[in-house]
Amino acid sequence: MAGLDGPQSGLPAFLLVPTDTKVAETTVYDLIGVGFGPSNLALAVAVEEYNASAGPRRVEAMFLENQPEFGWHRGMLVDGATMQVSFLKDLATVRNPTSDFSFVSYLHGTGRLIDFINHKALFPLRAQFHAYLEWAAGRLGHLVRYDARVIAVEPVLADGHVTAFDVVVAPREDGEPERRHRTRNVVLAPGLSPRLPDGVTRSERVWHSATLVPDVAATDPTTVRTAVVVGSGQSAAEAADYLHRRFPGAEVHAVFARYGYAPADDSPFANRIFDPEAVDQYFEAPEDVKQLLTAYHRNTNYSVVDGDLITDLYRRVYEEDVLGERRLFIRHASRVAEIRARREGADVDIEFLPTGKTETLAADVVVYATGYRPGDALTLLAGEADACLRDTTGQPRVGRDYRVATEQHVGAGIYLQGATEHTHGLGSTLLSNIAVRAGEILASVCEHRGSPALGAGVDAPSGDRDGRPPAPLA
Repeated sequence: MAGLDGPQSGLPAFLLVPTDTKVAETTVYDLIGVGFGPSNLALAVAVEEYNASAGPRRVEAMFLENQPEFGWHRGMLVDGATMQVSFLKDLATVRNPTSDFSFVSYLHGTGRLIDFINHKALFPLRAQFHAYLEWAAGRLGHLVRYDARVIAVEPVLADGHVTAFDVVVAPREDGEPERRHRTRNVVLAPGLSPRLPDGVTRSERVWHSATLVPDVAATDPTTVRTAVVVGSGQSAAEAADYLHRRFPGAEVHAVFARYGYAPADDSPFANRIFDPEAVDQYFEAPEDVKQLLTAYHRNTNYSVVDGDLITDLYRRVYEEDVLGERRLFIRHASRVAEIRARREGADVDIEFLPTGKTETLAADVVVYATGYRPGDALTLLAGEADACLRDTTGQPRVGRDYRVATEQHVGAGIYLQGATEHTHGLGSTLLSNIAVRAGEILASVCEHRGSPALGAGVDAPSGDRDGRPPAPLA
């Protein structure tokens, strides 16, 4: 998780912060963002643009990130891989088309705008988009503190009401005291953590796709004769492609239960599920309709693969079959029945589901592209996690403005970025709406502090008491 580690167990049921608690600085922030991936980076951009013309209404903000520098899925920056969303869905454009934090502004600043136009591409290289995010993060260094591992978010009480939070940062070195930063609102962006199947342990030759690029770089290709990739989604297909190219002397076996890779539905009408308007519609829909829409459109994001990559992998399989030099094997309708680790790899039992027949491969490398586990950011809230209201399934209740619903005694704001698919739809963990979402969260923060939140040409927010968010800030 980018910048988030849960608190240790055994925290008190309710933690009243004493008045003599040492706070790292005298500033009481309007918001502190925990984690500094693309979502909170987009929020930092919105804050910076708002403050440029806010005068005395400026928002004091800070972001805390566990990593030593900005990074977003670095382990999957596979050469040649492209983004799966339009470059226009960057940190700012959909919220503010004139922003100088846009991808187009980045291209202009790096002298690549004309070349990119000539390239006729809607989907830039993933490595280039990562460079864009680094460029934006570098311009906002005054708002972020790296090497800052948040271990708790503790309530600050006045007359029985939570009026602020102390965000507690772990010591960097032994003997150093923890640091505390006080804020009226906390924006939690827990990110995702790699998920391995039960019983599977990462090792020198058993990996998760999240660290594919550095793991491959650290491996002598002459020692890899057989590689196994487990999974049927985009990361799995990219891993199979990458290993096939980087280990030219190895067989690569892609194992998944489907009969073939399923293409992602990126057609224009289906993509409307990620529109800002669709978030409104999803949020207001009855629970059964939410489930229906998610089921209908899972194939826009989950366990699906870009059509061009599917075609390329099939071409390679066919070409190798014609030439009699098979290295890429698509083991469809199959599953890993058992894996037994050994010193330099693992023995992998692969079951062909239609017959139940099992074959054992002596794999030198095994890559699990088995997805990610969403973080529960509310575990950071010490005793106040119990004050966060939840629905019948145990998920946090979240307003349209991404503010967590709480007991009445909690006046300070808790906002979620990314962990809201159950309330805001399929785009919650994707890049599609981060710019608009950032504006909505910022507008809500401004409204709840009782000051007008006027952006460039945007009316004052109307409030979220009817379930709608304040107007997003431009």
